Amino acid sequence: MSSLAAEADELLSAVADPTRRRVLDVLLGRGEATATMLAGELPVTRQAVAKQLAVLDRAGLVEGRRRGREVRYAVRPQQLDVASRSMAQVAAQWDRRLAAIKRIAEAAAREQEGSTHETEEVRR
Repeated sequence: MSSLAAEADELLSAVADPTRRRVLDVLLGRGEATATMLAGELPVTRQAVAKQLAVLDRAGLVEGRRRGREVRYAVRPQQLDVASRSMAQVAAQWDRRLAAIKRIAEAAAREQEGSTHETEEVRR
């Protein structure tokens, strides 16, 4: 797997989890926050938030900056844009695949319908 594909997989995997998406939502709304602040707004523990932030950080979606004893996290908008474009590409691929399946199914149905009419004419 190429480095680019692995990066896209990591991004998509990171945003696949509903708790991580909620963490991103809260960070987008606040601008920046510590794990403790996020835990106060989410139905999960501070430790769970820290784990989710670690996954988001590895994917490049958030960035932590130490201020004294605290680490404040903020969303990296450029990486979020990359994730959005990756998801749009995956969606377009699925749209093409589904359209191909639809064409095949419709052709099979037309063929089946034609066979049924021929059989009825032979019976007459």
